[in-house]
Order: sequence, then C-alpha cells, then structure tokens
Amino acid sequence: MDTVSTPGAPPPPVSFGEAFRYWLKLGFISFGGPAGQIAMMHQELVERRRWISERRFLHALNYCMLLPGPEATQLAVYIGWMMHRTLGGIVAGTLFVLPSVFMLIALTWIYLAFGTLPVVAGILYGIKPAVTAIVVFAAYRIGSRALKNGLLRAMAGAAFVAIFAFDVPFPAIVLTAALLGYLGGQFAPEKFSTGGHGAADKSYGAAIIDDDTPPPAWARFSWGRLIGYSAAGLALWGGAMALLAAQGGWQSTFTQMGWFFSKAALLTFGGAYAVLPYVYQGGVEHYGWLTGPQMIDGLALGETTPGPLIMVVAFVGFVGGWTKQVFGPEALALAGIAGGCVAAFFTFLPSFLFILIGGPLVEATHGEIRFTAPLTGITAAVVGVVINLAVFFAWHVLWPQGTQGSPFAGPFEWFSALIGLAAALALFRYKVGIMPAIGACAAVGLGYTLLA
Repeated sequence: MDTVSTPGAPPPPVSFGEAFRYWLKLGFISFGGPAGQIAMMHQELVERRRWISERRFLHALNYCMLLPGPEATQLAVYIGWMMHRTLGGIVAGTLFVLPSVFMLIALTWIYLAFGTLPVVAGILYGIKPAVTAIVVFAAYRIGSRALKNGLLRAMAGAAFVAIFAFDVPFPAIVLTAALLGYLGGQFAPEKFSTGGHGAADKSYGAAIIDDDTPPPAWARFSWGRLIGYSAAGLALWGGAMALLAAQGGWQSTFTQMGWFFSKAALLTFGGAYAVLPYVYQGGVEHYGWLTGPQMIDGLALGETTPGPLIMVVAFVGFVGGWTKQVFGPEALALAGIAGGCVAAFFTFLPSFLFILIGGPLVEATHGEIRFTAPLTGITAAVVGVVINLAVFFAWHVLWPQGTQGSPFAGPFEWFSALIGLAAALALFRYKVGIMPAIGACAAVGLGYTLLA
C-alpha cells in the first residue's frame, strides 16, 4: 500500500515496489505535455507523498532543463535514481514512456490499416487544425517565458527566417544559437540570464530527500562511475547499431533510423516541438519514411496519448518500417512495430545516460551564467523554429493539395480554418486543456465529414 505520512513527521522509507507502482501508474495518466506531467509529479511526490522537497525537486528540474531530451522523462529518471540507485532510475524512466510506446504503436497500426474509413478520416480531419493551434500555443508559451528582451526576440526571428526561407538544418540553428548564447553570456550577461525555474519558497513538511539531505553515495561524483556508465551506454548504443547493420547493412532502413534518431535525441533542446522540424526534414524530405500530411497525423495521435510528445518518433518509425516494407509486403505490421521500437530506443537511450552520467557533475554548476546562457540562446531560437512548424502545419491543413511548386493549389479548407480558429480561441482565451480541445475538434470533424 502506498505510504503518505503526516506533515510533521518524516515519511517512512519508500520500497522499490511502491515506487514501481507509482511510476507505472504515471505512465498511463501522464497526459498534458511536459508541463502537465511535471505538475503531476510535483503534486504527488512533493506535496502529497513528500519523497523529495520543493527545493530539491526544482533543482533536479533545472538540471533536466539544461539537457537535450524530454525534461519530464529525465526528471522521473532523476528522482528514481536518487531514491533507488541506477535500477530505480531505469525503471522510473522506462515505465514513464513504455505505455505511450505501446499505445502509439497500436494507434499507428489502426491509422495505416483503417485510416481511409470515414470514421477515422473524420476524426483526423478535426484533429489536424487543432494540432496547428496547439503548436501556435506552444510557441506562445515558450516565447512568453523566454523572449524577455529585444535581442532574444531578434534571435527568434532570425531562426524563423533561417529555417523558413533558407531551409537551414535544425542542428545548425541550435549550434549557432548556443554559440551566440555563450558569447552573450560573456559580453551581455543581463540579456541571457532569463532561463531556468525560480527558487522554491514553499515547504510541505519533511521529505525523504529534504533540503539538507546529503546526496547518497551513488549520486556523488566518481571517475569510476562516470567511465563505467559511459562505457555501458556506448556499448548499448554500439551493440544495437551493429546488430541493425549486420542484419541489413549500413544503408538499411532500420540502421539509418538508429543513426538519425540518435542525432535527434541530442537536439531536443526546448522540448518536442523544437525537434519536430528536424524529424520532418529527415523523415519526410531526406529518407522518405512518411509524407508531410502523415507527419501532422502523427503529431495528432501523439497528442492523444500519455507520455512525452517526442514519442511521435515511434509513429515516424512505424510508418517508415511499413512504407519501406522492411520485412516484405506480407509483414507490414511487424516491420512497423520494429521501426517504432527502433525509433523509441535510440531517442530515449541518451536521456537515461545524461542523468546517470552527468547528474553528479552538472548539479554543482547549475545557475552559473556560462552554463545557462547557451540554453537561453537555444530557447530563443526554438521559438522561431516552432513558429515555422506552425506555418508548415497550417499550410498542409488549409491547402491539402498544395505542393512546393504550387503552394496554394486546390480549394481552401474553410471548415478546417474555422476549427483551427475555435481551437486557438479555446486555448488562448478560455484556457481549455489540450485533451478537451482535441476531443471537441475530433467530434466536430467527425460530424462534418459524415454529414458532408
């Protein structure tokens, strides 16, 4: 049975089994994107169960915000690692993402096998403009926190122009923004000191990992542990890549997926919306694993499942395995499942390693401008990149027959525009949650297509 102590007394020790049950439950209910997932963990682990204090929770979150990768997943790994060593971190992170992997793979199979059915097509017709509004809302939320001065707003605008007008690769934008942020931290630190989360000013009683609780032995820096974890991580990555290459060669679909999503995992500064343009550039334009409209559909499905939104990579991998008929035309579903698993494995492996390897190192340096300024620069550029993503989605939704040569070919989807405007109004004006907005738009789209 889960333990909850009274505020004045320190909580009793948490067993590995109790922690296992909590992380499994969280994996099934973690809707709402990173903000919602972090809020769920805070309410349960800080306020109710008091496994970790407010200050230590925010300190861990600030660390995760400095890393590429889904910060909510990494926060779960961090807390699990602090409480139950390496196995605790691995279990926490795995259970946080595993339910969404299975759900999204199942939904992708339904989408590919039955996507032409009127019911499925109608639901997607309503969700697509809602997703466009959600991406715009994401850009607004990131921008309202990050673009605190004219210099950062100029960086966001430059990033938008670079990717929209000149098709500059996303990694180049990230690296340039990081370099500008680093230089800005040296010469104009007041312009680049806006990142991170504020200090805690609340206490909910004594916690297991309290403000003055010394780090456990396994959380202290050790060259032996750093080398050991690094070697284990490289062995896992290299072994998986070697296995894929041995089965199909370096140019095979799954080997290229492993390589591509390994790179994508290192570029997810600013959340899933920031890396989606890179996934689009690779999955759609370079490798041809899926089409642009399918990418929108994948994001729509990803918004309806729990877990981190970056799990949309499982959709990309599934569609790529299916489209390329990796195991032949008679085993499309098997190829899709394998592709989804390959994409998820190589995307999330670095998130675990960053915590296990870098936790003892980065904790001591968080808050120093030379480390936070590059993140501030990257976050500013991310706003421009996400706006470009919104423009791309809106174009495909409103002019579905448009092409690069004739972007406004075909009729304008006026009803999709109305759904998108209604979703934006609900999100911006009435603060409706993402899931209710998606559900309402799906119902409207279904009704419209069945009656049209």
